[in-house]
Amino acid sequence: QVQLVESGGGLVQAGGSLTLSCAASGLTFARYVLGWFRQAPGKEREFVAAISRNSTDTSYADSVQDRFTISRDDAGNTVYLQMNTLKPEDTAVYYCSAVFRTRGIPARTTSQFDYWGRGTQVTVSS
Repeated sequence: QVQLVESGGGLVQAGGSLTLSCAASGLTFARYVLGWFRQAPGKEREFVAAISRNSTDTSYADSVQDRFTISRDDAGNTVYLQMNTLKPEDTAVYYCSAVFRTRGIPARTTSQFDYWGRGTQVTVSS
């Protein structure tokens, strides 16, 4: 049974930083593309970032480019999202996701990812 468990969310002031972690189990972690999505109240879940197998490729939403960094630790079955220069509009529940891919990163839509965590709340105060 695949499990993805996010942690590291919390309350931070605008301009601050947070690092989210997602611990995976029940899958051959190194064979999966990992992604982060977020969902703000009243809005649809949206793509944030993704990282391919072997960390060869990364992809970011325009809104977080140059502020967020996704990384993975295959030995520890964990994917991270380093978030810097946080803005109030970054407030959302952040979800970790995974999909098996031999190479590359799939389209930036929720339908392309097969497994999901329960999310962790990030709140950025102004």
